[in-house]
Amino acid sequence: MLTRESCAAALGAFETRTADLGGRRHAAVALAVVTRAGAEPTLLLTLRPSKMRAHPGQFALPGGAIDPGETPPEAAIRELEEELGVRAAPSGVLGRLDDFVTRSGYVITPVVVWVGDLDAPLAPNPDEVALVFEVTMAELDREPRFHAIADSPEPLIQWPFRGEYLFAPTAAVMHQFREVVLRGRHTRVDAFAQPDFAAR
Repeated sequence: MLTRESCAAALGAFETRTADLGGRRHAAVALAVVTRAGAEPTLLLTLRPSKMRAHPGQFALPGGAIDPGETPPEAAIRELEEELGVRAAPSGVLGRLDDFVTRSGYVITPVVVWVGDLDAPLAPNPDEVALVFEVTMAELDREPRFHAIADSPEPLIQWPFRGEYLFAPTAAVMHQFREVVLRGRHTRVDAFAQPDFAAR
């Protein structure tokens, strides 16, 4: 079973890559690990409402743009509370994964936050979250599909989840968490191709 100690150790041994903003906006997402008595840890994943202006109806990790003066961990913790009502302590930040440059003009910094036992029920913000899922480590530890596509030297990643397939950037970040934290493999995902709808 994944523990806080094993997660922190895996992230501590991983050398992350950062991306130059180059005029893009900086955002952070939270890979939030929660625990419940007698059960294995799970990772929080959301589905965005279909009426949202940006990325409607897409799977996403809790997160958003980093405010002026904020660090990526601070932004990830803030967005986690704003979107899901989950309060995480700064001490719960265990590390981060590689920055991912999106087709929609962002550089995403994935921050791993060990929430632990929830002190209150999840309270999704209906303006930003249509559904919230608790992804088990068994669901996370699955092989994605890779497809060659025209006009890209890199493959398109498809990560399977409950009868659906997720695409980059979310699929890429989830896959890297699996590779680094669960498997101890320093797999890079920042060059994976993104589908056309990722630009919306």
